[in-house]
This record gives sequence, C-alpha cells and structure tokens, in this order.
Amino acid sequence: MMSSRVPGTATAAAPLRYLVAIASGAAAIAALAASQAQAAQPAMRGFQFGVIGHSFKSGPDESVLKRAIADVTQVAPAFIVATGIKSSTEPCSDRLYAQRRALLNEAAPPMIVSLAGSDWSGCVNSIGRSNAIERLNRLRELFYADGESLGERRLPMTRLSASAKFRSYAENAHWEYGKVLFATINLPANNNHFRAEAGRNSEYEDRLVANRAWLHRLFTLAERQKMQGLVLFSDGDVGVQAEQGFSLLPSFQSKQDGFAEPRRQIRAMAEKFNGKVLLIDTQGGAGTEPSIVWRGNVGHLSLAGEWAEVRVAPGSAALFTLKGGAAEATQ
Repeated sequence: MMSSRVPGTATAAAPLRYLVAIASGAAAIAALAASQAQAAQPAMRGFQFGVIGHSFKSGPDESVLKRAIADVTQVAPAFIVATGIKSSTEPCSDRLYAQRRALLNEAAPPMIVSLAGSDWSGCVNSIGRSNAIERLNRLRELFYADGESLGERRLPMTRLSASAKFRSYAENAHWEYGKVLFATINLPANNNHFRAEAGRNSEYEDRLVANRAWLHRLFTLAERQKMQGLVLFSDGDVGVQAEQGFSLLPSFQSKQDGFAEPRRQIRAMAEKFNGKVLLIDTQGGAGTEPSIVWRGNVGHLSLAGEWAEVRVAPGSAALFTLKGGAAEATQ
C-alpha cells in the first residue's frame, strides 16, 4: 500500500516547528525579564523610606537607635537611612565602630549609614592630636567595604570610590528607587570640618574636590535618567534655602564658611534640574516638629534625633510628603 504522505512534508515541517518553539521560548524569556524588571524597579508605584536623625546627639545611649530602627521597620520602608553612629563623647575605637555596625546590620530593611562629624572629625590619638583622617578611613573600611547597603535585605549601591580618582570616598553612595535618585554625601556639621589653623586643611580641601565631582555626577545622572527627584542625605545643613550671601558661621571672625561651595553648586544645579531636590540633614532643633519646607523645586527636611517616614508618590505634584509632619507645598 502506497503512503499518501507528500514527499518532503515531514522534513519541511520539522524546521517550522523548531522555529515556532524558538519564538515561543524567546517570548517567554522576554516576558519573564520584563516581569523581573518591573518587580525590581517599582517606577510608578508609591513607597516610603525611613530616616533616622543623629540618635547620639544627646549622648551615648544605644537604645535610642535600637528603638528608632524597630519603629521605622514597622512602616515597611523600602530602606532606612541613619546618620551618625556614635556621640562626640564616645571613644573612636575599632571596637565601638564594629559594635555599631553589627547593630545596624541587624535591621530587617536595607540600612544605609550616612556619617556624622561626631563619628570621626573630632577624634584624637593617645597624645591628644587629631586622628580624624585615620578614623575616617577606618570607618570606610568597616561600613563601606562593598557595593551594598547593610541590613538583612541589601540594596545595590554605587560608590564614589568606584572612580579611581576618588577611590577613598566610599561613604558617598547613590542608589535608585522608584524613579528617584538617592545619595549620601559627607558634609559634617562642624563647618564641613574646615580647620582655621594654617596648613591643616588637607582633608577638607581634598573632600571638597571629591564632593564637587560627586554632586556633578548625581545631577547629571538624574537628568540623563529622567529621574523625578534627587534626595541628598548629609549631617550638616548647607543652607541652600538661606538668603543669598548668608553665611552659616556664627560670626565673621572665622575665615571661611565650609559649606559655601557645596551650597553654590547645589543651588546652581537644582535650578537646571527638571525634578524635585530634597535635602535631608540632622541639624533640626530638638522638640520641634519636623517638616519639609519647599522653595521652588528644592525641599529641606532637618531632623534632630528622631525618625521620620517620607512617602514618595511618583508622577504626582507632591512627590515627597512627610507622614505626621507639616509640609509647606509651595512648589
């Protein structure tokens, strides 16, 4: 009995089925990749993050920081930023540094540490001489050794130290979340660690150059990626919203306002940025209600030792709001 199969049909169909299988597999892979990308980057979904002020301003009571971490964790933050790991009266020892790192690393959410001046700038050695630079470098080794945050869950971080020219400045880091660029910048509250004594300002001057490059990179990246906002965390208040010509120095006897250059740079770059810029520092007055104060597209939130929950609503006019606090939305 002769077969009714047309010669060549089977061999022709096999490659066709093969191509269909390849196309189906590629489509499935593309769908999976898109799903994973969407889950990893909640671009248009609202979220909140926690900020802990300088918990050790009032003294070496570790329980204040522990309570703050526990309270912030309850609001399910995308991450937590804490400024300051010790009080100015505590020793600048490796043992204390390691103890505080372990405490912060136990947090369930991703934990980002922003340095305060009390962590390093006032440190002295056994004969009473400044040991600030050596202690700052030790903090960098302990807290910023890799490209991730602390905490049980980790966030990938991009550090300024990835640049060969600024490989020492690992404490300056940025990360993206929900179409907002977040970044830390080392600006200690004690006049940016400017030393009036002649010949003793190498740390300040070198860091000034590094911070200048860092701010330029942040604003350029935020503009190029069409970020809706840029949030900067620091210890010191650079005074961006102060009147032009205003000095943060208590008198004109001091030689230089250590925040003058970053203030000028942030003002100039914020004016050209299409999104919102939020500056968060730890120089708020104790007992005062925290609030976000806006002038144009620049917002300022200053905390003391308390913590705050900042909500982010991508795509809305009020991109940042403070839960439980006042917000002057003069945007």
